Amino acid sequence: MSSLLCKNGVQNDTLISILARCSSLPQLKQIHALVITLRLPQVDTFVSRIESFSEPSNSNCLDYCYRVLSNLPNPAPTFAWNEVIRRYSGTRFPNRALSAFVQMLRTGVSPGHLTYPFLFKASSRLFDLKLGLSVHARTTKEGFNSDRYIANSMLHMYASCKDIAHARMVFDEIPVKNLISWNSMVDGYAKCGNMELARQVFDSMPDRDVVSWSSLIDGYVKAGGYKEALVMFNKMQGAANTEANEVFSFLSVTMVSVLSACAHSGELEKGRAMHDYITRNSLPKTLVLQTSLVDMYAKCGAIDEALKVFREFSVLKTDVLMWNAIIGGLSTHGLLEEALHLFSEMQTTGIKPDEITYLCLLSACAHGGLVKEAWFFFDCLEKHGMAAKSEHYACLVDMMARAGQVAEAYEFVSRMPVEPTPSMLGALFNGCLNHKRLDLAEIVGRKLIEMQPDNDGRYVGLANVYAEVKRWDECRNTRGEMERKGVKKTRGYSIVV
Repeated sequence: MSSLLCKNGVQNDTLISILARCSSLPQLKQIHALVITLRLPQVDTFVSRIESFSEPSNSNCLDYCYRVLSNLPNPAPTFAWNEVIRRYSGTRFPNRALSAFVQMLRTGVSPGHLTYPFLFKASSRLFDLKLGLSVHARTTKEGFNSDRYIANSMLHMYASCKDIAHARMVFDEIPVKNLISWNSMVDGYAKCGNMELARQVFDSMPDRDVVSWSSLIDGYVKAGGYKEALVMFNKMQGAANTEANEVFSFLSVTMVSVLSACAHSGELEKGRAMHDYITRNSLPKTLVLQTSLVDMYAKCGAIDEALKVFREFSVLKTDVLMWNAIIGGLSTHGLLEEALHLFSEMQTTGIKPDEITYLCLLSACAHGGLVKEAWFFFDCLEKHGMAAKSEHYACLVDMMARAGQVAEAYEFVSRMPVEPTPSMLGALFNGCLNHKRLDLAEIVGRKLIEMQPDNDGRYVGLANVYAEVKRWDECRNTRGEMERKGVKKTRGYSIVV
């Protein structure tokens, strides 16, 4: 290679020609070493070629490019630093974009208006509001706030960090708002759960695209407004320019939100219609979308359809979330044997279970009365380096209470490393009643009243325990305590569908 360079007068054109044929990082390093050894000028074109070789997915190449810029004898141009910052902002290490920016300043290179949008993007992906505020202050100092591209990036950062006050301030100061500005504002309000203002901004938009609709629908789903989410999706289908010419990825995200709404509201027929919509419009059957379909069918009671969708997807492309959805669905429907069989298949496939997997299995064992199996799965958590959470402990308490092991359950609750929840103690209380351990029921009932002094059911439950053993004074006192605290008994009612 050295002779080839010398033969051609050590021209940079020759160097670039060789660099164009470079196909690996080791080759790139060899060429760079040759440039340094021969004391060739590391001109802009050479730096640009290194950057074009550094794919965003290859962090090693990007890190190498960053080191090259940092050690050039003369400061690299602004565009070269901007490219490194841009690429870092889209990687798994967005914090490195900020490190590159600091190094850029240290080498004496001044940032331009194209530098800051990627710093805001990095701040947004880090959910670092303090960092975003610092970048905002610098853009103000340098007079870049009037740049709409920067303003939109800033707005998106504040929306992502849920600082809706600053987001609104930036939005109001943009003189000519484009679709990106409006979408960021809708998304910001939706992320903060303020769906009333999100809807107001959405209704004020001069134009909308699938991103606008997706942000609003997803916001409704996360806020628990499942009916509103489905209504908005129906309106979206009737709106012009929201499907055929839009990016499929955004439409797929919308469908995930809509399927979640169907699952939580039990709208099976609507869910089937959405499945048909996905097929009819040839949307990419991504892992997330398929998992949402499995979850929707399972939660709507159509477990056979959930299994069918699950089996249509290659097991080699699945992840733990999809397995959790189907195992959890089977457990909920009391199909314990099938759930355990799928768990074994999951491990054979090479998918490692997580905390949610074991929670599904513990719940299934609790309802199926499989005490030994429940303890086995609980022990697996610690064995595989996972910490049991309150929900796991609750399943064990529920399992023991159902199996009549109320004394063991009470002892277990007393030595748990986590505080018992009302629902956990409620399961133990019901177990004590069902298995006639009224002595323990009294203790647990008193604890429940301490935890939930405004819950009428806790007083009524304890009073019933005293009535069962004919301790009428304590029964009256419990009712009287409820009245003194102003707790009203909820009226019972019937409904005919």
